[in-house]
Amino acid sequence: MSVTNEAEDMAATARYRFLLIQAFRLPEDSPYRHRRIGAAREQALMNFDFVGPLLQDVDWEVHAGALTTYGDWAVETRAEFAFSAAARLPLVREACESGKYNAIVLLGGGEPGFLESCEIARPFGIPVTSCAFSQMHYATMLGNKFSVIDLAENHNMYYYNLVIQHRMADRCASIRMINFPHERPGHEVERQFHVERDKARRGEFSVAVEEAVEAAVAAIEEDGAEVITLGCSGTFWLQPILQRRLNELGWEVPVLEGYRCAITLAKSLVDMGLTASGLTFPDVRPRRWRKKKVF
Repeated sequence: MSVTNEAEDMAATARYRFLLIQAFRLPEDSPYRHRRIGAAREQALMNFDFVGPLLQDVDWEVHAGALTTYGDWAVETRAEFAFSAAARLPLVREACESGKYNAIVLLGGGEPGFLESCEIARPFGIPVTSCAFSQMHYATMLGNKFSVIDLAENHNMYYYNLVIQHRMADRCASIRMINFPHERPGHEVERQFHVERDKARRGEFSVAVEEAVEAAVAAIEEDGAEVITLGCSGTFWLQPILQRRLNELGWEVPVLEGYRCAITLAKSLVDMGLTASGLTFPDVRPRRWRKKKVF
């Protein structure tokens, strides 16, 4: 047997066969593209240094996402999330129809197209997980209430809707903002979040880190948070740093980020042989239907 055929056979029999799909893809010439993606899949996945260990037993691929149609900057507003959701759904359907995967992980903190992707994937028996949904559910297993650290006012309010959508309003203590919005035409910013990220990774002083620590402590002391989560996927790099800083301050509080939560939840659903409910996401013409839906 050739090496290629052996690898293909191993992939076909792997317990976990995941496709990770990015929320969007900026054009190559975008001035707002601050992360250059290499050919290797590890380079295409942000924060691979602490996400990678969870993928060691997974046969996985990562899709760069659909090219943005609203412009060449990162998604923040409701309208931009809607465009991104519509662009991602054909990728989900194609992945389901391919028969190659037994779970799909939607990357991106705002999880555009998550519910619609669950609807597409359910008839194929494929579970779909996403970052906000997974973080919130893990957070509620670890403490009474969680808070979200996020980076822009418009993104905060979009995420606020996700908290309500996932029926977590009574478990979410607060959304705390550190004001580092993405750059976009006509709104260039002096405080660039990717610059702060690079400083932190070099071990240098980072204003973003200090403000995130301050926000997390305030969420604990003032809002009643017992778990900290992160909103936009651009903030996920903060997780190990924020966890360490809170521990040093004596706060024994879990800090979660979306990628690891979504990957771990996908594994759990595959292990249990579960996907979304056919009552929550019915077929176009379901075999059984209910005359009344109650709240």
